[in-house]
Amino acid sequence: MFRDVSIASVPDVYLSLPAVAARYQLRVRVRAGQGAGPEFPLAFEPWLYLLPAYQEVASPSPMQWLFCLEDVHKRQTIGWLTVFATGAGAARNAYQAPFGGVQLAEAVPGEVLHRFLQAAQHYLRMQGIETLEIKCAPAAYSPRNAVRLAQSLTVLGYAIQLAEVNYHLDLTTSFEGVLHPSERRRLRKCQRAGLHFEQEPPLLLPAAYEFIVQCRQEKNQHFSVDLARLQALFRRFPRDYFLFSVRDANGEWAALTIAVRVNGAVLYNFAPASPRAYNAFSPVVLLTAGLHHFGQANGMTLLDLGTSMLGQEPNFSLLRFKEHLGGVPSLKFTFGCQPH
Repeated sequence: MFRDVSIASVPDVYLSLPAVAARYQLRVRVRAGQGAGPEFPLAFEPWLYLLPAYQEVASPSPMQWLFCLEDVHKRQTIGWLTVFATGAGAARNAYQAPFGGVQLAEAVPGEVLHRFLQAAQHYLRMQGIETLEIKCAPAAYSPRNAVRLAQSLTVLGYAIQLAEVNYHLDLTTSFEGVLHPSERRRLRKCQRAGLHFEQEPPLLLPAAYEFIVQCRQEKNQHFSVDLARLQALFRRFPRDYFLFSVRDANGEWAALTIAVRVNGAVLYNFAPASPRAYNAFSPVVLLTAGLHHFGQANGMTLLDLGTSMLGQEPNFSLLRFKEHLGGVPSLKFTFGCQPH
């Protein structure tokens, strides 16, 4: 079992990083039932799901550890990892989020990353944590760091529990320029029929939620997020959660999605949905075009289309559709470490 502490925060713990201790240190902030923020400013723009404020909304875990890799010379936090206890000797680093993982400044040396992960692993074992799951961001978010992270984790004994294909669109390129001809024809068909893209006000979230759930049910799919949690996220992050739709000429919803601003570079298409009645138009193509334009207009560089899984199996028709949208594949790994 993990060690119990009181609800009040305990003093920070400092862990030694052999061979790099002259410049770098690892600070551990331990919190019970509340988010923990870094001491020094971040040297990178954080992903939303790693923010303590997000984790306060999303995580029911009674115990959290925030590992902050610090550049002592610059007085900056150059990497971080949050871990949530889940029970007897077990922990994970993503709760009700597409990913958790480790986020790093691009300039962090490979040896420093390795010592960071090694020290965090040792500390967690001293707390009784033997089984740890690390759900990484798609490699496209930070390709260089994704490769180095995978290397260090496997050297430290972690195994790949799940490898998913994640698709994204490059927002520095034209949307129509990468569309498959069949999807370009569907886009034109939508436009000729008077379908149009709109940003919807958050007050329509309950109706939008019901629309998404019904569309999923038509395909025998489950929508795993409840309305109350979505409403809490929209309230807590009004500049990061958005509702977008495609309406037909009569003003009815033909497609809808919840989009998430992961940070200033990434927009995530979280929950696209369209009823079977509009299959002849494929309005999700027009919806994606609207998201592409929104991301470009706001200075973003990547539109995350997400993974395509049905349970533990790839959804091959959805994978093909994302490829036809011009989606670029990258891998998204979940690593696990088991007891010795």
